[in-house]
Amino acid sequence: MMASSPQSRKLYPPDKSSEDKMMSKERQEYPRTFRIYDSHQMVWVLIGNSLTTVPASNNVKPVSLNLISCRNTEFEDNEKGNLVFLGIKDKNLCLYCAEIGGTPTLQLQHVNIMDMYNDSKVQKAFLFYHSMEGSTSAFQSVSYPGWFIATSLTARQEIILTQQRGEANNTNFYLEPED
Repeated sequence: MMASSPQSRKLYPPDKSSEDKMMSKERQEYPRTFRIYDSHQMVWVLIGNSLTTVPASNNVKPVSLNLISCRNTEFEDNEKGNLVFLGIKDKNLCLYCAEIGGTPTLQLQHVNIMDMYNDSKVQKAFLFYHSMEGSTSAFQSVSYPGWFIATSLTARQEIILTQQRGEANNTNFYLEPED
């Protein structure tokens, strides 16, 4: 998906209302669905209300990731990536970021991703910048700039947010379209 250049955002006529700008992106009827894994072939699984990674195998039923662009341009930053909501297919769970014990953490909340998408008041905690880095995707929190979704190099660890990219965690993921 090609992001528009910063100059293209300046093309809005000055008299265009913020409501018009907010809804300027093309409307989507449903999210795109992806299989997601990291460079160590770890897939995401749902255990209780937590996302965890395990090695991919025939005995594992990984979650599918729903991804839909945010139409609201309030938090747009083309240098960081496209604004998206992330959810778990068929579970009415969306990923969001919250501060717990003074540290940004990745959480799941029971909410339909299409309700988030259609809500005229965007909830910043549910937004991520989706950027392409070569053939992989990275997801940075909008609420906590510099914090990325990450998986551990060790199996059966919860998926977290981290500021340390390329060190003890994977912050780049392969997305394979299911639809």
